[in-house]
Amino acid sequence: MLNANLPKSDDETQVTLHGLTVSCQPRKSFDRPGLVWFVIASAFYVGGLANVVSGDDAFGKNDSVRNITLEQLAAGDVQLVDLTHGLNDKSPFWPGADYQPFELRTIATIEKNGVFSKAFAMPEHFGTHLDAPCHFEQGQPSLDEIKSTDLFASGVVIDVSMAAEADPDYRLSVADVANWEQANGPIPMRAIVLLKTGWSRFWDSNVRYRNQDLQGKMHFPGFSVEAARWLVKERQVRGVGIDTLSIDHGPSKDFIVHHVVNGAGRYGLENVAHLDKLPARNFFLIVAPIKITTGTGGPTRLFAVLPGNK
Repeated sequence: MLNANLPKSDDETQVTLHGLTVSCQPRKSFDRPGLVWFVIASAFYVGGLANVVSGDDAFGKNDSVRNITLEQLAAGDVQLVDLTHGLNDKSPFWPGADYQPFELRTIATIEKNGVFSKAFAMPEHFGTHLDAPCHFEQGQPSLDEIKSTDLFASGVVIDVSMAAEADPDYRLSVADVANWEQANGPIPMRAIVLLKTGWSRFWDSNVRYRNQDLQGKMHFPGFSVEAARWLVKERQVRGVGIDTLSIDHGPSKDFIVHHVVNGAGRYGLENVAHLDKLPARNFFLIVAPIKITTGTGGPTRLFAVLPGNK
């Protein structure tokens, strides 16, 4: 709302725009109506800059996902998408001498013990999981030290599945991010950026999911170091995620994307499921990793919250 108070004196003009009051001392050469509209334009300009800094222009307060209440979530009146792969002894895992398949064994039965119970064993970085900042960088938080507030964030999905279909070693570029923002608006500040490569369609085949050549080198898409640096610096992302074994592309030997992300105190999410069920934006993510003391990572239940009925 605009409220312009024009006093009889030529000494001062006050303009109120959406609750912001600006007092001005006009030059004698300014006519009062001209000054009023100058202040209005300036207020809109400053407000626009504030929105860019906060990310509200990309994820506005009126976006429907921001209107979701905890009561609606608890009542099941919103869409809740589980982005987590189920775990079993067929689940793909990182190749290596000390990386073993998922193991689940029965340790008590109702018939014998009066209770049914099992024990499981697997590496920290298995299935849908979180890489803690300490995974690749010393002095960064371990899994249990990640702030709880960093596990809840707005999310976006950048789709490079067509490029990955043509090149299994494809890496997300800064140009890809710019194109996404041109189509969808700026990525919200402190969001989680998920990269959809289409690779999850191979989840049921360990061999195809790893996609190793005759020399044992894996081939699957990932983030480029340039895109990772840009997202960390310009959008201050809380984390990045992908539907492959690693946020670095398969052939990587230096794992530079891990170093960039973890070095900034941010986390990575790997083997994310069902990204095809999400829109490009306008959803929240709930990241719920197992809380292992001093852990470098751990299996994670990952949910997306979307507006609308389930």
